[in-house]
Amino acid sequence: MMLFDLTGRVAVVTGGNGGIGLGMATGLAAAGAHLVLAARDAGKGEAAVAGLAAAGATAAFLSLDVADERSCRAMIEATLARFGRLDILVNNAGTSVRKPPESYTAAEWRTVLDTNLTGALFCSQAAHPAMKQAGGGKIINIGSMYSIFGTSYGAAYAASKGALVQLTKSLAIAWAKDNIQVNAVLPGWIDTELTQGARRHVPDLHDRVLDRTPAGRWGIPEDLAGIAVFLAAPASDFVTGAAIPVDGGYASMGV
Repeated sequence: MMLFDLTGRVAVVTGGNGGIGLGMATGLAAAGAHLVLAARDAGKGEAAVAGLAAAGATAAFLSLDVADERSCRAMIEATLARFGRLDILVNNAGTSVRKPPESYTAAEWRTVLDTNLTGALFCSQAAHPAMKQAGGGKIINIGSMYSIFGTSYGAAYAASKGALVQLTKSLAIAWAKDNIQVNAVLPGWIDTELTQGARRHVPDLHDRVLDRTPAGRWGIPEDLAGIAVFLAAPASDFVTGAAIPVDGGYASMGV
């Protein structure tokens, strides 16, 4: 058995047109998987697909609004129509609103929770029948260091990512009988558009992250490629319900 071979497998990565999602997609493609990058921004998505294709991967872009249940189901149906199967789902699409918790509007709160948490549920629900019929599958939910820690300027984001870990455990238990493994990855501080925005909002964030990270650097999206392959491959067939930090040691540091 090839423990890390994904040849012929089909993977959907939501929010896969940039940042962590594209870093994970690149790793999955290198292991042999066919990729569907599902997101809102078609221009960015097609550019990402072109980059994967130039590296020899088979990839497609599909439009997706994770907060819309019908959009999630349509995206999975389109994946099955195009590739004939679905083996891997990476629930990566996410957003944040940075402000003190007393300042959130109801609409802002719902936007973050609907995108980061409910969207993962909708996509997982849509993927479940195909995976069950095929005899198994892999679902990888992208949490955060804020699945563990609180934050004064991103309460909605932290709440959504903490809840995503509990959703991961619940789906893992419910779908173990269907041979579907569900796990979460908790990225540390990765250099992406989202964290670049955070650095503009918090001027000393860059140095604070470096001071706390034993690896002595910010992560890059490609640092998530290996964990994506592991959790998508036969190597992790007895791993389910786990939440795995990929953070350069950030979560292990004391006060």
